[in-house]
Amino acid sequence: MRVHTRHTPHCGVARILLSPGEAVQANADAMVASSFGVTETPPARGGVRSHGKGLPSVFNAPAEGGWLDLAPAVAGDVYPLEFDGKVGWSVRKGSVLARPSTLRHDQNWAAHGKLFGADNGFLDHYTGVGPLVLSSAGPVDAFALEPGELVTVRPDYLLAYPDSVQCRLRAVDPSGPQSVATGEGLALDFAGPGTVLVQARNRRLSKA
Repeated sequence: MRVHTRHTPHCGVARILLSPGEAVQANADAMVASSFGVTETPPARGGVRSHGKGLPSVFNAPAEGGWLDLAPAVAGDVYPLEFDGKVGWSVRKGSVLARPSTLRHDQNWAAHGKLFGADNGFLDHYTGVGPLVLSSAGPVDAFALEPGELVTVRPDYLLAYPDSVQCRLRAVDPSGPQSVATGEGLALDFAGPGTVLVQARNRRLSKA
């Protein structure tokens, strides 16, 4: 699977180029157009919905290959995050636009259990090889951290970070409202080495 992007960084569209017989997972609502012959397999009925979004469909290329154009529901960037098979990434829930079969969604990842406790937090974890296509509210920015270098990020702006980065979750105001499901009232402290990806706009504020 290869990814070409256009209309970035404000109204990004991702063109997913599929080899013969190759498949990709994506939300059907994000599908703008495809080459003739690409088929869609909808998710099974009764599946659990997450964060108000439907489960992903699987799009399959015919014998001659094909392409699929995907666009997020809100204006912003599309960002192919390349996995090398060595380092996994934590990604803000609801930010994945497309995922190839070569990438695995790691349910109940141990490090997230330490971060959020028994609660269902605002991050997912992925490992494997290939491009994970992310949607971002506004352009994608990156903090390239040297070993031991620190940065604090608010959860609403976080997009993704690699396993090489150390992460601590804390309350901004211990007496104020907090939610590990949404990140409300919380902050993330990161220590390098590694690159922390952020989105330049707050998705919740952009809907206000």
